[in-house]
Amino acid sequence: MKAFTWILLASAVAAASCTKTAETPAVNVQTLNQQFIGAWNAKNAIQLDTLLADDVHFLQGEAHYQGKSEVSDKWVRATMGTIEDLRLNVVSSGNDAQTAYEGGTYTVDVLPAAPGQPEGEGEGNFILVWKKNVKGAWKLSYAQLEGLPVKAK
Repeated sequence: MKAFTWILLASAVAAASCTKTAETPAVNVQTLNQQFIGAWNAKNAIQLDTLLADDVHFLQGEAHYQGKSEVSDKWVRATMGTIEDLRLNVVSSGNDAQTAYEGGTYTVDVLPAAPGQPEGEGEGNFILVWKKNVKGAWKLSYAQLEGLPVKAK
């Protein structure tokens, strides 16, 4: 009888270990980036602020800004009025339960610096990394842009 009880117990443990637990569905990183791009192209700095992590990093060339306030002031607000129609061409992406990223190339229309000057087109490489915060919200944690010289249109 003891042997039968042990076999029954071992079978229950084995069945429980094989049962797949419900997993939180992975985030759609394309949706996160489209929210960001949509807010950027709409020049909605307030919405962009809500998408930034408190400890966000922005890197471009020699510039390295840290924290939501600095990134918002020195990248988002300082750049927003100089470009429009930001477009991404994704070549790599991935995600897990806590982190999501996309990387590739970007293209943007560069507005004239002064009246009478031509518009330009900027392009370069990007990576955007999103992390889930303690409240379960996805926030942009890391952005790196490496641009080529602007071409006149």
